Amino acid sequence: MPLFDHPEFDHHRQVLFGCDPESGLKAIIAIHDTTLGPALGGLRIYPYASEEEALTDVLRLSRGMSYKSAMANLPLGGGKAVIIADPRTGKTPALLRAMGRLVDSLGGRYITAEDSGSSEADMQVIAAETAHVGGLRRASGESGDPSPFTAWGVFCALKSAVRHGLGRRDLDGLRVAIQGVGHVGAHLAHHLHAAGARLVLTDVNREALAHLAEELGAEAVAPEAIFDADVDLFAPCALGAALTESVVDRLKAKVVCGAANNQLAAPGVAERLMARGILYTPDYVANAGGVIEIAWQRREDYDRAAVMAHIEGIGATLDELFPRAAREGLSPATIADAMARERFGRR
Repeated sequence: MPLFDHPEFDHHRQVLFGCDPESGLKAIIAIHDTTLGPALGGLRIYPYASEEEALTDVLRLSRGMSYKSAMANLPLGGGKAVIIADPRTGKTPALLRAMGRLVDSLGGRYITAEDSGSSEADMQVIAAETAHVGGLRRASGESGDPSPFTAWGVFCALKSAVRHGLGRRDLDGLRVAIQGVGHVGAHLAHHLHAAGARLVLTDVNREALAHLAEELGAEAVAPEAIFDADVDLFAPCALGAALTESVVDRLKAKVVCGAANNQLAAPGVAERLMARGILYTPDYVANAGGVIEIAWQRREDYDRAAVMAHIEGIGATLDELFPRAAREGLSPATIADAMARERFGRR
């Protein structure tokens, strides 16, 4: 499919296809917008079934990063990178260094960081070839992994969503279903457990699921059963497109707030959620904590307290967004998009 006719193409500023025969690198970098600053977005390594599937993902994800940075009040645009490879078997130092050279060829217009299939250690390898990389261990030795910050941002968002969607100011006894307990989902589960929530968990990694469920005294269910859990809040923290119309029809939760990117399988799902009286928390607003941390990592005046205050501002943003959506009779997803476009100057 031609790029400019692609359904996910949104006047992206630049799309770069990169290939390195020696390392086997096949990669795409998409820069969606740079109005507010250089495009920041993670590197996803995944064995896509086709080049078209990879292109669809990188176009969608890069657009989401523009919206995420704008709503997080960051001086950054949105970009994303994907490598077509199995991260368990195809990821080599040579491939990562080739990716670093590809990133460097953009002269700072795109800044990469870890994402699904890539790690902080991978970013260290990439950093040997380019300075345009985030999510690195700081000089103090503290990890640059953004996952804990993403989880804290989702937790802050969740508290706002619970206030607006359930009229509650505490989480004690709140029933929460978490789909996906990887790095971010597990951190979120710990925050919720500490706040007194009752958890229902699922993950494709059965061993990790069983261990966390035992640790937190949570209920563990099969992946498909999570949508039917009798809970107050559903937290999608796995891969995107979890919310289809059929899934929405099964949900018992009255609030959705999670860490996954691109949770809505189709635009009409936002309206379906609203029709069912389910308050949806726009994913790129809720999960911006990691991006905020990575942006601060690149500043000379990095201050942990200031980072956490910035992340906690996600709740304040939602305290503005949810009432606006209610006043205008529109879904929170529609209002979030409008607010983001207002901030980076697109209609």
